[in-house]
Amino acid sequence: MDDLLERLRTGLPAEALITDPDVTASYGNDMASFCAAGTPAVVVLPRTVEQVQHVMRTATELRVPVVPQGARTGLSGAANASDGCIVLSLTKMDRILEISPVDRIAVVEPGVVNAVLSRAVGEHGLYYPPDPSSWEMCTIGGNIGTASGGLCCVKYGVTAEYVLGLKVVLADGRLLNTGRRTAKGVAGYDLTRLFVGSEGSLGIVVEAVLALRPQPPAQLVLAAEFPSAATACDAVCAIMERGHTPSLLEIMDRTTVHAVNKLADMGLPETTEALLLAAFDTADPAADLAAVGVLCEAAGASEVVPADTVAESELLLQARRMSLTALEAVKPATMIDDVCVPRSKLGAMIEGTAAVAEKYDLTIGVCAHAGDGNTHPVVCFDHLDADESRRARESFDEIMALGLELGGTITGEHGVGVLKKEWLARELGPVSLELQRGIKETFDPLGILNPGKLF
Repeated sequence: MDDLLERLRTGLPAEALITDPDVTASYGNDMASFCAAGTPAVVVLPRTVEQVQHVMRTATELRVPVVPQGARTGLSGAANASDGCIVLSLTKMDRILEISPVDRIAVVEPGVVNAVLSRAVGEHGLYYPPDPSSWEMCTIGGNIGTASGGLCCVKYGVTAEYVLGLKVVLADGRLLNTGRRTAKGVAGYDLTRLFVGSEGSLGIVVEAVLALRPQPPAQLVLAAEFPSAATACDAVCAIMERGHTPSLLEIMDRTTVHAVNKLADMGLPETTEALLLAAFDTADPAADLAAVGVLCEAAGASEVVPADTVAESELLLQARRMSLTALEAVKPATMIDDVCVPRSKLGAMIEGTAAVAEKYDLTIGVCAHAGDGNTHPVVCFDHLDADESRRARESFDEIMALGLELGGTITGEHGVGVLKKEWLARELGPVSLELQRGIKETFDPLGILNPGKLF
């Protein structure tokens, strides 16, 4: 420990090192439940690439594990500390280095908060689409590490589609440049995509070139109530089959609707079994909403309410934005799953989750990015009740198994981390797992980068 601190101090300012055990303990974990976390030896908050390189050279020389962190809003334990590690918090590297309206790119450091970037590029008439629910807190580096998604993925895609190039400090301290600043580029293997979603296991992202889009018009929203989750999912399939491209297409099941009503008295009918929200940011969103409203009614919607103004649209979206908060109020603890299935299987996924909730006698609410099949079953439980905690964990696993049975994946945007690494092996299969472990060994032969995650 003394040798580690002495070597770190040779290349870092005093304020970049945190050794107070009470403070370092606060960096121990992200927001995931049921994920083991260790005690870091030290927390480092670098401000420059050179400081990150110094940390990694020191870690390599002393064989000390390094756990990179952003804002720790993740939900898989990917940012959890391991015993005796260096926690490398990148939140102080928070500069927007460049915004280019001509090239439609932004160059940023990893600690830039998503919402800060979005507002900054908006001043130039540009738009950075990835918008995780935690966008007011989460960092671009964390978004890249977990390949985050968000509400707008149905039209605009996920983080991976906006990362053009990276600067990455490797395990031994070397600086790697990947990708490009150009609109096109196919030279060599796509190492940029390899780092996106790697959860800090291959290197430390210290700079990113991000693609931007022109700022779209303000969106208008429609809310449709359905007598069952199956009919709501039929409407989703009809909307996508007819070629519509909503900017948002979200679903809330009965449990979630009731929780929101209880928390905020939103006035949603207690008979609502599923609430579907659709939005368009097109040149004529009212016409698009009208067409989608017809499809919802044909699928069995009991009521369809299109907004006439942006203000009304925001009111309709409040219920969806409150979903997690409302479900967190049901029980002292929650586990948020992240299973993505083909759109055609969305109804089966939601109904199957309801059956799991009944089997384990638990409250499990589902809100979903319906347009891309990404469901977020939220298991509500009392973490002080051993039996209920056991049932919560078993139900969580059963939901992931259901997703795989339906041709889906165990994570659409939250990542693997500690929480799902056993399930990753099941999804990948032995050949893919062997190759991916080989990639990890190539980039991190000593196994010091975020050990215990993914594999």
